[in-house]
Amino acid sequence: MEPNKKWGEESLFYLQKLLNEGYSYASCAHFMCKKFTSFNYTRDSIRSAVRTGKVSSSNAGAISIKDVVEKTPEIEEETLDFFKEKNLPIEAEPVIDELIAYRKKKFRNKQASKNFKRLIDVVINVDGPIGIAHFGDPHIDDDGTDIALLLSHVDIVNKTEGMFAGNVGDQQNNWVGRLGHLWSQQSTSAKEAWMLTEHFVRSTNWLYLIAGNHDVWSGTGDPLNWIMRGKESVFDAWGARLNLKFPNGRKCRINARHDFKGRSIYNSAHGPARAIRFGWRDHIVTCGHTHQSGYQVLKDPASGVISHALRVGSYKTYDSYADKLGFDDETVFICPVTIIDPTYDEDDSRFITVIFDPFEASEYLTWKRKKYFENA
Repeated sequence: MEPNKKWGEESLFYLQKLLNEGYSYASCAHFMCKKFTSFNYTRDSIRSAVRTGKVSSSNAGAISIKDVVEKTPEIEEETLDFFKEKNLPIEAEPVIDELIAYRKKKFRNKQASKNFKRLIDVVINVDGPIGIAHFGDPHIDDDGTDIALLLSHVDIVNKTEGMFAGNVGDQQNNWVGRLGHLWSQQSTSAKEAWMLTEHFVRSTNWLYLIAGNHDVWSGTGDPLNWIMRGKESVFDAWGARLNLKFPNGRKCRINARHDFKGRSIYNSAHGPARAIRFGWRDHIVTCGHTHQSGYQVLKDPASGVISHALRVGSYKTYDSYADKLGFDDETVFICPVTIIDPTYDEDDSRFITVIFDPFEASEYLTWKRKKYFENA
C-alpha cells in the first residue's frame, strides 16, 4: 500500500473483494481496519469510495456485522469492542448480556486507571543519593513566562548525574471556550504553543508529569497524550502517587497533584499540608496551580513518617489575571529539588533535604554522590 494514502491498489483490491462477497459497509470497515492498521476506515469512508467509483458495490449488504459475529464466534468480543471504541455504527444492537459485560469491562478499566490511592512502583536503578526537581506550572507559551529560566532548569537536570524531573501541570495556556479570546492577548499562536509544549515535554525524561486544568481543557483529543506516547514517565491527569524503590531496599513515596484542596491566608502550602494531616503519609506531597510557593515539614507521631509539603510556583512571572484581581507575589521558588539519600532510614530527618534552587541543588547532589562513592 502506498504510504500516507488510505486508498492504494492493494487496499482497493481487498475492499472490492469484501464487497463482492456481500459484506456490508460497516463489516468492510471492520476488516479494512484490521488489515490496514495505519488508517481508521469507517462506514462513511467505504461509502465514499463506492460513490466516487473507486470500487463497485453491486452485492454489498448481504452480510452484516451480526452475521460476521455469528459466523466467527471466536472474534465476537473483539468485534464488539472494536466498534464501540472506534465509535462505528453497529448494524445489530448487542443483546443485554453483552452490553452489561462490556460496561463491566469499561468500569474495571476506569477503576484501574483512576484509583488515586494506588501506588505506582518506580524502580530507581541508580546507586546513592538522587534529586527530583519539581517543576512548577510552565505556561511555556505565555508572554509573561520566563522561558529562559525554564529551559535552563531543564538543562541543569539533564546535566546532573542522579537528578530527575517532575512536573505538576499546566504546560501551556491552552485557552479554550469562553477564554478563547485570550489568544489575541498573547503573541504565541495555538500552533506555536503546541510546538513549544512538545519541545519542552520531550526535552527531558520525566519521573512524573501531571496534566493540570489548562492541559485537560483539550478534552479527549488531548495532544499531550500523543506527545507523551512511548515515554516511561508516570503520566496522568490531576495526580499520581509514586513508590520509589531504591537498590538498597529503601522506599520513598511521592504524592504529586496539580492541586490539593484547602486554602489559608497564613500558609500557602496549606493544601498539601492539609492532605498530610488528613491521612496521606507520603514523604513528598507536592502541587502547583495557584502560582505561589510554600513549604512545610510535618511528622506523623504514630508512624514516624516525615512528610515534606511543597506548593511550587509558576514560571509565568507576569500575569494580567493576577494583576486584575490584586494577587500578591508569593513565589519564593519555582523548581525546588528534593534530595533523597537512601543511606538514611526513611524516618530520619536527613532522608530528604529540600533545596529551593536547582543550580544549588545540583552542586549539593554532586557533592553527596561523590561522598557516597568515596565511602562505598
